[in-house]
Amino acid sequence: MIPARTAVAALSAAVALSAALVHPAHAVSDAELALRWAPIHYQDTDSSDYDADYLSTVDFDGDWDTANNWEAQDDSPSRLTGAAYYSVVETSTHWFVVYSFYHPRDWEDSPDPFELHTHENDMEGVLAVVRKDGSTHGRLEGVITVAHSDFYSYVPAGSTFTGGRESVDGTLRLQDQRPTTRQEAKGHGLYAWNGAEFPGGDGVVYHPGTSAEVPSGGNDRSVAYRLVDTFAPGGLWARRSDPATFAGWGTFRGDNGKDNAANTAWGWDDANDGSDLPRGLLATDPAYLASVYFANRGEFSLTYTRNAYR
Repeated sequence: MIPARTAVAALSAAVALSAALVHPAHAVSDAELALRWAPIHYQDTDSSDYDADYLSTVDFDGDWDTANNWEAQDDSPSRLTGAAYYSVVETSTHWFVVYSFYHPRDWEDSPDPFELHTHENDMEGVLAVVRKDGSTHGRLEGVITVAHSDFYSYVPAGSTFTGGRESVDGTLRLQDQRPTTRQEAKGHGLYAWNGAEFPGGDGVVYHPGTSAEVPSGGNDRSVAYRLVDTFAPGGLWARRSDPATFAGWGTFRGDNGKDNAANTAWGWDDANDGSDLPRGLLATDPAYLASVYFANRGEFSLTYTRNAYR
């Protein structure tokens, strides 16, 4: 028979080990989590106007009036420092991190006299689904990217996730243990990087960090971008009802090309993924969206412990 004191000590050690596996010693902040999983971002550029494809923030020109961003875009390209907005919500099993990449213009290198193909402001992005596995930053299990009015899903090697209602569109490549994404020139649709060279051979490779840089030109392969908290005081979410910035819920105000045609993360929508997945769900209810897009998820809670969109 095991002595009572020994049994109690063994039980205490087991409980402590279990707690350590579930709750890492360091509680990760949203900023740390977002930086860990921020993608290495392959931004294609068009040689007819390289800097029109540089990343920036909504207030790159010093104000939150989004109806003057088209005009301000080429006034001083030195203001186009690399950035991506992030937000984090969580359930008991997962973190859901949204990265939003902003451009002042969605543009064409040919005339658009009827204003059908261009618009002021452009924001597209990616949702990262990260399992809480007891490690500090968790384990990336899948991503969903936004390209215009379509969502695309990818899983890294080793993930258990498989296609759900929507089929998996490909394997997510990791580089330096980070996901990789690619974004088109001009229209800026966003996908997982396919490992290929930029079309035309020129493009900017953005690397996440704590500082921000402006590309030296349209073919700069190492540019730092910083992360901006969507929920920061006075930031993007705080201004969600500001008529200078937004024409409607999640829709930027813009009057060049097609009026009011760009959306934030809480306005993104896939045009044909089902009526139970309304506009904005990728940000506001990513657990449900991911549960529909992916199968073979294992333990997967739909109940939020924290969600500032709600």
